[in-house]
Amino acid sequence: MRNQFRVHAALFFVALIYAANYSLSKDVMPRYMGPFGIVTLRILGAVLFFSIAKLLVAHQDKLIGRADNLRAVACGVCGIGVNQLLFFSGLNLTSPISASLLQTIAPIIVVIASAFLLSEKITLPRVLGIAVGAFGAALLILSRNAQAAIYPHATLGNIFILMNATVFGLYLVLVQPLMRKYHAFTVLSRIFLVGAVIAVPFGWREALTADYAHFPLYIWLEIGYMVVFLTILAYLLNNWALKYASPALLGVYIYLQPVLAVLIAVGLGKDHLTWGKAGQAVLIFLGVWLVSRKPKPVPAETEVPLVPIQD
Repeated sequence: MRNQFRVHAALFFVALIYAANYSLSKDVMPRYMGPFGIVTLRILGAVLFFSIAKLLVAHQDKLIGRADNLRAVACGVCGIGVNQLLFFSGLNLTSPISASLLQTIAPIIVVIASAFLLSEKITLPRVLGIAVGAFGAALLILSRNAQAAIYPHATLGNIFILMNATVFGLYLVLVQPLMRKYHAFTVLSRIFLVGAVIAVPFGWREALTADYAHFPLYIWLEIGYMVVFLTILAYLLNNWALKYASPALLGVYIYLQPVLAVLIAVGLGKDHLTWGKAGQAVLIFLGVWLVSRKPKPVPAETEVPLVPIQD
């Protein structure tokens, strides 16, 4: 019971960390620092932390074989470098609520990628879910509302966020075998190093030319939040919780993240929830729910029924 509480607390805290970032990042971008500069600080901070952690905790653990090393490179490109550049570029151009809703497309991408890379079966409900989710995402991307004056390039930003969710979904499929085979610090230190090679050339200038001397205290705190909480702590909590959490439980927290993001954005006055966005959210959530349902296995006649494990 105590461990279950810890798992729920960890997953809730991760969802809250990600949800708050949609609004807090808007304070920093683009007035104090460009999106690529933030990505550079985040990734370099994570490289430093996970490299030191690996040396202290798993110094003898190493990636073995060409296939695993190439997979780690692909994870670093998709899950860290390209993923972060697309996410902050999109968030810089669109509203926090739109960005958080589009992020929930990632599970749909996971199902599609798993079908091609892991030969998982795509059932009729999943096909329907992909279609419904894609329709909801398309409506959200192409919609224009009263905030068009605030976010004149929202459509481009929404496309960047959708591309970010796509490469992140692909990353989740690619990284799974590595996480099961090696220590988490071994994998994370390598993929963040690869991500730094991809992202730093785009963001080093923005990171170096920022006017740090005139940063208010709250901007420093928000940048620290993005490096320490959003990048390092969220990854650590996610990896720990995945050892104990069921896929069904993880699905609940996928839905919780945009709900928290909406509450935070509206509460801080960063965004407004409209009926149109609510309808688009319903379509996306319905699509994610349909694709998240796994087909029921056909039990063998001699198989003894198992008692379901409660989350």
